[in-house]
Amino acid sequence: MASGRKWWMWAVALGALLVLVVTYTLLNPLDYAIFPKCPVKVLTRWDCPGCGSQRAIHALLNGQVAEAFRCNALLVLSIPYLLTGFAFDLVHTPGERLLRWRKRLFGETAIYIILGIIAVFTVLRNVL
Repeated sequence: MASGRKWWMWAVALGALLVLVVTYTLLNPLDYAIFPKCPVKVLTRWDCPGCGSQRAIHALLNGQVAEAFRCNALLVLSIPYLLTGFAFDLVHTPGERLLRWRKRLFGETAIYIILGIIAVFTVLRNVL
């Protein structure tokens, strides 16, 4: 019974992902009001670290890497890092070497470095 429920959860998640991919491929977030607006941008007029992510995803799904980079460079640059994290999670019995790399890339120190990068990115994109 538990494996049947797990299968359905994966099916629903993949279905939702497919709907999002098709939506973001076909519709430009700049042209349609159905896409959420950033509350930070609305309230402060400052770009948060995620501002431009919807447009960047639209551009990436349409093969426009340079445009995606212009919309949100941090999102584009973070994709390999995120995919690495997902790959680490797929390994059921990681060896000692893989565990060391996982700790280096996703441990406490890495979290502080990432938070610093996000902070610097946020300041620079609003000052420059």
